[in-house]
Amino acid sequence: MTEPEVTSLRHLPAVATVLAAAETAPLLERHGRSATTDAVRQAIDEARTGLRHAPAAAPGTAELARRAGELLEARMPSLRPLFNLTGTVLHTNLGRAVLAEAAIEAAVQAMRHAVALEYDLAEGRRGERDDHLRTLLRDLTGAEDATVVNNNAAAVLLCLNTFALGREAVVSRGELIEIGGAFRMPDIMARAGARMVEVGTTNRTHAADYREALTEHTGLLLKVHTSNYRIQGFTAEVGARELAGIADDAGVPLLNDLGSGSLADLSGYGLAKEPTVREAVAEGARLVTFSGDKLLGGPQAGFIVGDRALIERINRNPLKRALRVDKIRLAAIEATLNLYRDPDRLAERLPTLRFLARGKADIGAQARRLQPAVAERLGEAFTVATGDCLSQIGSGALPLDTLGSAALVIRPCGSQSTLERLAAALRALSRPVIGRIADGALHLDLRCLPEADEDAFLATLSQLPGELVARSA
Repeated sequence: MTEPEVTSLRHLPAVATVLAAAETAPLLERHGRSATTDAVRQAIDEARTGLRHAPAAAPGTAELARRAGELLEARMPSLRPLFNLTGTVLHTNLGRAVLAEAAIEAAVQAMRHAVALEYDLAEGRRGERDDHLRTLLRDLTGAEDATVVNNNAAAVLLCLNTFALGREAVVSRGELIEIGGAFRMPDIMARAGARMVEVGTTNRTHAADYREALTEHTGLLLKVHTSNYRIQGFTAEVGARELAGIADDAGVPLLNDLGSGSLADLSGYGLAKEPTVREAVAEGARLVTFSGDKLLGGPQAGFIVGDRALIERINRNPLKRALRVDKIRLAAIEATLNLYRDPDRLAERLPTLRFLARGKADIGAQARRLQPAVAERLGEAFTVATGDCLSQIGSGALPLDTLGSAALVIRPCGSQSTLERLAAALRALSRPVIGRIADGALHLDLRCLPEADEDAFLATLSQLPGELVARSA
């Protein structure tokens, strides 16, 4: 080791010296002594390695404290709030529905206090957790009874396992859907222990196809709402009402899986018509399943509504316990469902519906309002304009329908790689900003940016590194 290397290493501050520095005090307050000590030690080790490879002046306590802070921030929880400016309202990768304030408050109270989760306060004895939702779901759907599990895939699996274990489940070939993550309906049926019987063709299935498939081994008929794709052209399908009659005649239940089911008529908010759960129940399906965190706008959950006798059988299935929801989610679900009892103020209180119902003119005005401030924060390295765009509902709901929206359109003044670096820098902010790159520009669709979050959004952009937003000479 050369004399300059030895000298540099000798000037490295000790761990205790860095911990005692004024610059380290905020780290100790926020992260605690143990974690901060580990980060300071790592920062010194990094500096020591660097000095051995390239002798230079040893970093001081302030620089080592700064590096320790970076290391500590990198260890912070990765599941943190972000700005969803992708244009997809129910973005599966970004957590789907944003919960209503009422649901958030209910969840907090359930976390903070003991609750009567499975305790009958009137009788002073053990109760059932489904009781918290049963009346609400019956009132909102018209069904005789209801139960809830972890998600809609679990709801379908539980129904199949209860009524078609070792038996046949009849389904149209045109409804063998695949949802995100290569998750396929045939796989669910196999895991549930059901023998899948496919009828019809990809584009055309008739009532006679179902009738011919019925045997003494049939456990149920399955209808799946193709919420994440559409087959168009020369097509035919059997409606739920007719299919319910076929199932009743055969003495087996019809399970109608709505997927991203809705409790409200979306056409009343300027959106395309989706079948509601109440309509599916009225059409005669003995069991209807749907999601909680999609169009319903609540936390992740899977609902099963239908005939009381069938729901009782489902609740006796040992799998039900494995798939049940905890008190926190149950509280948030109950609060979300209660919002549907006041339809006049639903769009005002439910973020999902509020985002979906936002008008293009309103979003455009927001874009024009934010454009100068965003341009200022990005500096001369980029141009920022406003532009029309199309938002998507997401999570498999209404796949062919788009919503007129407006975006901030950011283009680099230099090479295209600058735009990629900007997108990466936005993802690395304390509250990441997620947009989409298309046609040589970064598009920030503002549909899901509430006016109340505008100041926080602009403040977050101020954290962008100066070397990125300053135009090179």
